[in-house]
Amino acid sequence: MPTGTRRRWTRDELLVAFGLYNQIPFGHIRHGHPKIIQVANSLGRTPSALSMKLGNLASFDPELAARGVAGLANASRDDRAIFDEFYDDPEALAAESGAAWDRLIGDRVTYNDESQQPSGPTETQQVIRARRVQRFFRASVLANYSGRCAISGIALPELVIASHIIPWSVSTTRRADPRNGIALCALYDRVFDRGLMTFDGELRVKLSRRLFEEPRTELHDRLLLGVEGMPLNTPDRAPPDRVALDFHRKEVFKS
Repeated sequence: MPTGTRRRWTRDELLVAFGLYNQIPFGHIRHGHPKIIQVANSLGRTPSALSMKLGNLASFDPELAARGVAGLANASRDDRAIFDEFYDDPEALAAESGAAWDRLIGDRVTYNDESQQPSGPTETQQVIRARRVQRFFRASVLANYSGRCAISGIALPELVIASHIIPWSVSTTRRADPRNGIALCALYDRVFDRGLMTFDGELRVKLSRRLFEEPRTELHDRLLLGVEGMPLNTPDRAPPDRVALDFHRKEVFKS
């Protein structure tokens, strides 16, 4: 149970806090948030202390700072270092954060709606690492987009996917980077992943000519061709990276 006493945050605790920070939209960070209460109890800290730590981390979130959104002013060098490490190598920091979560929190608090804790004697360390990175990426992207598809606005958890812009297989370092992700419903995730959709320099939907040439139905016209030119709804925190989108247009999109 939380003791309420002041003590230095350990590396593992800070990594857990960073993982939690990436699961909760910034505007929802408060000591009464159910997940903050659960994680605080597991860490033996008060919800107020944990929510303050999340606010401290927000002080060094470059995406929020660029939009004039400020966190708390009493953040530590360790808080800054976490963000520096993350943007140097998102995949490595996400894997380390996931390992800390599994050690300190385990299955007492669900990481996100679809995650399962890596377990089982047949799993290799590489598989466990990949699952932790995937878990971190999905939770981060869906939190940034408030669980909604950035095109349709659909918010059913079963239908919304954290889509990689630069594919998982292409870049190890971008696998966990939420700036390399967009929340898309299952249909648009598939279309985007297969290169039949991309986003132009103004962040508007651009469709492959193949979609106009295939046999068409009313639903085809409405759900696919009907989104041509629509603006992408971007979040305040970790919007799509322009370099990643440029890569998708040039290397994935089938113009």
